[in-house]
Amino acid sequence: MKFCVLVCFLSGLLSVVRGEMYTSLLNVKQAVRVERKLIDYLRTYIDHELDRLEDIKRFYAKVSNLHTELYKGPAVTMANPLVAFTLIKRLHSEWLNVVYSNEALENLQALRSSYEEEEADLPDLEDLQGAAKGLMRLQDVYALQVSSLVRGRFQRVTNGESVDVYMPAVSVQLSGDDCFLVGKVAYEQEDYYHSVQWLEESARLFRGAGEEWSPENEGTLEDALDHLAFSHFKTGNVSYALSLSQELLHHNPMNGRVLQNVKKYEKLLVAAGPPRGTGLTRPSSSFLRTRDTYERLCRTRGSQRRHFANPQLFCDYFTNNNPALILMPAKREVVSLQPYVVLYHDFVTDTEAEDIKSLAQPGLRRSVVAAGEKQATADYRISKSAWLKGSAQSIVGKLDQRISLLTGLNVKHPYGEYLQVVNYGIGGHYEPHFDHATSPSSPVFKLKTGNRVATFMIYLSPVEAGGSTAFIYANFSVPVVEKAAIFWWNLHRNGEGNDDTLHAGCPVLIGDKWVANKWIHEYGQEFQHRCSLNPQE
Repeated sequence: MKFCVLVCFLSGLLSVVRGEMYTSLLNVKQAVRVERKLIDYLRTYIDHELDRLEDIKRFYAKVSNLHTELYKGPAVTMANPLVAFTLIKRLHSEWLNVVYSNEALENLQALRSSYEEEEADLPDLEDLQGAAKGLMRLQDVYALQVSSLVRGRFQRVTNGESVDVYMPAVSVQLSGDDCFLVGKVAYEQEDYYHSVQWLEESARLFRGAGEEWSPENEGTLEDALDHLAFSHFKTGNVSYALSLSQELLHHNPMNGRVLQNVKKYEKLLVAAGPPRGTGLTRPSSSFLRTRDTYERLCRTRGSQRRHFANPQLFCDYFTNNNPALILMPAKREVVSLQPYVVLYHDFVTDTEAEDIKSLAQPGLRRSVVAAGEKQATADYRISKSAWLKGSAQSIVGKLDQRISLLTGLNVKHPYGEYLQVVNYGIGGHYEPHFDHATSPSSPVFKLKTGNRVATFMIYLSPVEAGGSTAFIYANFSVPVVEKAAIFWWNLHRNGEGNDDTLHAGCPVLIGDKWVANKWIHEYGQEFQHRCSLNPQE
C-alpha cells in the first residue's frame, strides 16, 4: 500500500534565511506552522503503518489458525490436495511477500519526501546554536538557575532561597537531550563555565531515565558523561573528571580513549597535586567593564526610577507650545535629566502598532552593527530589522509628523533616517552601545547630514519579562511600556557625544519585543535646536 502527499505551501508563509530563525521571534512563530505540517505527515505515516501491521496480523492469525485447527487434525488432512497446495503456495510466495514487502520502506520514503519538501523552512545548526546561546545569555543576565530552567521555571537564588523571577503562563520542561545540546554548544566554544552546568543537568536526567532510549534524541548518557568529564578537567576538577570517566567506563568498558583519560587523571592526582584550574569562570565579553552594571539594571526591570526622590522628575500633559497638541497633549514622563530622557505614553494606537509591524514583516533582515566603514552582523545584537519609507499620508509619514511635533525637530529624510522596525529573537538583546557615531568612518555619516543628535524609539508591543532599555553610566533602566515612546539627546549642544547615553537593550526573557527607531541627525535642525559651545549643555 502506497500513500501520496500533496504538499501545499501556505501563501502567507514568509521565507526565512536559514541560520537566522533564532534572531526574530516572528520567524520562530512561523516555524510552529511548519511543524504542524510535519505532524500531519507523521500522522499519515502512522496510519499507513497501522494498516500495514493490520495486514501482517491478519496473515499471522490465518496461519496460526491453520496450525491450531487444521494441521493438528488426522493425517488424512494432508492427503487433501487443496490443503497441500495452499501450504506449498503459502511457503513459496505468501511468506516471501510478507517478509520482503517494500511497503514499510515506501511509507518511510513518503514521510522523508514530505519532510524534505519543508526542509528549506526548518532551522539549521546555526539556529540551534543561536537558540542555545540565547538560553545561556538569559541565564547570565538574569542570574537564572539552570536547574530551574530545566523544570520550566525562571528562578534565581536570593538570600539562599530560590525566588521566581517570572511565572510563565505556559511552561515546558527540558529533557536530558535538550540540556546536552545546550551544554555541547558551550563545550564546542570552550566555554566550560556553561557546559559544566548544562551537562550536569543532562547527565542527571539521563540517569533518571535509566536505559530507556528515545529515537528523537541525539545524545545519550555516555555522551553527556564524556563531555562533562572533560569540562571538569578543563576547569581543574580532576578528581570529579576521573569519577565521571569511571562511570562512563561502566557503560562502555572498551572505550580506549576514556581508558587513556582515566590513566592520565590518576597520574595527575598521584602527583604533587592536581593542576590548578580556573574553576567555573564566566567567559569574557566585549563589554566586560560595564557588564555588572548592565546586568543589575536589566534585573531591576525599571523599578529604580526616582520620581519621588527627585522632584525635578515629573509627569505632565505636554504640548511643546505647538497649537496642534493643545487639544490632544502628549502624556510625558521625564525619566532622567542627565541624560535627558523622556517617555511619551500612548504615543501610538494598537492599530498603528500592528500596521507598522505588518509593513515591516516582508523586509525583516538580520540586524547589523557598524564595523569600521561597513556594517556586519554580531552576536551582541540579536534581532531582525526593516527600514520603512513613508509618504505624508502613510502611517509612517503620520508618525514622522507626530515625532516632529513632540521634539520640534526636522525628521524628514535625510535629516532623519527612515523608520527602522526591529523584532528581537530568542534572548534577543543589544549590548551596551551608543546610537551616535564615535568614529569619523562610521556608516552614520553616509547621509552627509552629520551625526545622530537624538533617538526616538517606539515600543510596538508589550513583553512579559525582560527587554528593558538600560542606560549604563546614568545608572537607570526603562521597562518596555506598550505603545509608549522614549526620546533622548545623543549629543551635547556643542556636537560632542554624550557618554551618559551609553545604553543597551536587555535580553527579552518572555515575550515578543517589537520597537521602531527614528534617528534624527544634526543637519536640518539649525532653527529647531540651537548650538552652544558649552560642553555641559
